[in-house]
Amino acid sequence: MAFPTSVNNQVTDSITQANVKVLGDAPAVAMGNVFQAHAQALGNAAHNATTSQQQTNVTAQAATTMGVAILYSLDTASAGIATEKILGAG
Repeated sequence: MAFPTSVNNQVTDSITQANVKVLGDAPAVAMGNVFQAHAQALGNAAHNATTSQQQTNVTAQAATTMGVAILYSLDTASAGIATEKILGAG
């Protein structure tokens, strides 16, 4: 520091110390921002995976329901007659 100055030495020292503190904190603040960004990205990825799995389960349940509905809609009498003819039991 250059002495003497027209500004009070205590004021100059306090401003210098504040500037040094800001510069010293900058790497920690930057890493904190990086960690928060990564945490947000990982959270979004997990949420997207969960949503995708839920939608897949809904689709599988709909396909199963349609398959069962098709099985129940078959005419059992005609199926029985056809099976009887195929097996030669009648």
